[in-house]
Amino acid sequence: MLLVAARLARFDLRRYLIGAFLWLPVSVIPLAGGLLLKEIFDLIGGDAPAALEHILVLCAVYAGVELLRGVVIVVAWSYGVYWWNAAATLLRANVLRSILTAPGPAAARLPHSSGEAVARMRDDVSDVVELTDESVPLAGMSLFGVAAVVVMASIDPVLTLALIVPMILIALVSRLMGTTIARLHGDARARGAAVASFVGELFSGVLAVKTAGAETAALHRLRHLNRRRRDADVKDRVAIGLLHGLTVAGIEVGVGLVLLLTASSMRRGDFTVGDFALFTAYVGWMTGLPRVVGAILYRIPQSAVGVGRLTRLMAAHEDADHLSRGKEVHLTGPPPPVPASPPRHHDPLEVVEARGVTVRLGVNGGGLHSVDLRVTRGSFTVVTGAVGSGKTTLVRALLGLVPLDAGTISWNGVSLDDPGSHLVPGRAAYAGQVPRLLSASLRENLLLGHADDHLSRALKLAAFEDDLAGMADGLGTVVGPRGIRLSGGQLQRATAARALVRDPDLLVVDDLSSALDVETENLLWERLAGDGPETVLVVSHRRAALERADQVVVLDRGRVAGSGPLKELLRTCPEMRRLWDGVGNSGQTPLILRSRVDPPLTS
Repeated sequence: MLLVAARLARFDLRRYLIGAFLWLPVSVIPLAGGLLLKEIFDLIGGDAPAALEHILVLCAVYAGVELLRGVVIVVAWSYGVYWWNAAATLLRANVLRSILTAPGPAAARLPHSSGEAVARMRDDVSDVVELTDESVPLAGMSLFGVAAVVVMASIDPVLTLALIVPMILIALVSRLMGTTIARLHGDARARGAAVASFVGELFSGVLAVKTAGAETAALHRLRHLNRRRRDADVKDRVAIGLLHGLTVAGIEVGVGLVLLLTASSMRRGDFTVGDFALFTAYVGWMTGLPRVVGAILYRIPQSAVGVGRLTRLMAAHEDADHLSRGKEVHLTGPPPPVPASPPRHHDPLEVVEARGVTVRLGVNGGGLHSVDLRVTRGSFTVVTGAVGSGKTTLVRALLGLVPLDAGTISWNGVSLDDPGSHLVPGRAAYAGQVPRLLSASLRENLLLGHADDHLSRALKLAAFEDDLAGMADGLGTVVGPRGIRLSGGQLQRATAARALVRDPDLLVVDDLSSALDVETENLLWERLAGDGPETVLVVSHRRAALERADQVVVLDRGRVAGSGPLKELLRTCPEMRRLWDGVGNSGQTPLILRSRVDPPLTS
């Protein structure tokens, strides 16, 4: 964790050091202010009368010193904001880089909801950066503290010791409270993330809540989570407030000791009014050092919690050291150049194969069990089965999106240690079961930074050109959060077009046409099977897809129940016949919807 803080200081060392040097006079200038106060009060309270002009000049100098300090604070603060934001951006960028590009399936390390991930990227990043930021004024505070002790000790060593001892005790107590603060802070962050997660789920599922009449239950759940968050946050703040209160109490005790110990000395004349003014001025500024040290001490356990929660979002081979690596952060000036499209890969698809794939989901034995799948170049393969049979899990395992418990994935006969890093555009492109669009223009959603060379063809293959013509802003149409301004069928076809823009060797689509009318569905599958990518792998129970398949793979409870041409399976596979006749395992649930009025294919 301290390594992360040190690396954050070094990633933009020039700005960090300039910021530290700017804060240095903020802490050192009060040394001059205390000496000026001593001189002013000694002149006012001295036995010999002092010239009023001399006193006024010293007062003007004191005011000028404080004004200069205020100006330096503004400059230092303004300059430090850039470094703070750049450091936070570096941490977030490294986490996102790991999620998007690091080997291994990201689904295994993401939290259960996007709301919790956002909470970590916001709150935990802030905690980590704050630790490094607290170190900026440390040098100036330390320099002031040493110089102030030397000045005060030259006046009265006993009083100086009386001021220092409470501060040392405060630092020891802060260190002892570190474990408790870390535990309470971690609990508060977890409870806060739970609230953020639930609120995000409420917004995304508002229609489901309303149609189910579950508003009261949802609000009850939200209140329950908020109460737990409030209790945890109160405990966290009480612990930090207690530590802060001890710091303030130590300061007040020091001031009280000064008052008690200087009373007799001032009556004897051994301790002047100017000396007292200097001590009281310095004691206020000296509290800055224990405050900074105390802040660092309680920031350390807080940052340890944040580093742990952020590191859990990263790949298994990455640790806290990877969290703060790198230097490329662009917050001002021209943006970085857009990277060129990657060159075409040198190993075009001949065959992609899954052998003995096993994926265990949950404790009830769900998932896949020793499943084999072979997709050859130029084929149109459909994976079908009842709800919960493992269709989506199979294609996600093939693409490396979920971890395998057993089995292998190979490309052109070469076993892949990390399928997720190999089966990327343009080797493969995936249109998932749940369409995910951003609140941006349709063009941005389709391209996502990719070149638009194949955009027109992709829109045509996805049977989207007529819908696009009916949009006033065309490709500039803003689709809204999660594509809410598009219909269900438009969402599915936009997701397909996004995959097709990548011009992949292997197109994988999952439940692509469930929201389409019969005519559009037939047109979509006709285009994909006829003019689409050379090799297509489809998850579907729709007849329009099954009738065009070269190979159908039937899954039943996570196992392969049959594989081959559709007509052959209808003769030899009872599960395929049951699905084709529109009856599921329960004997009641229709699974395959007819796309034509033809009678069932039988032999």
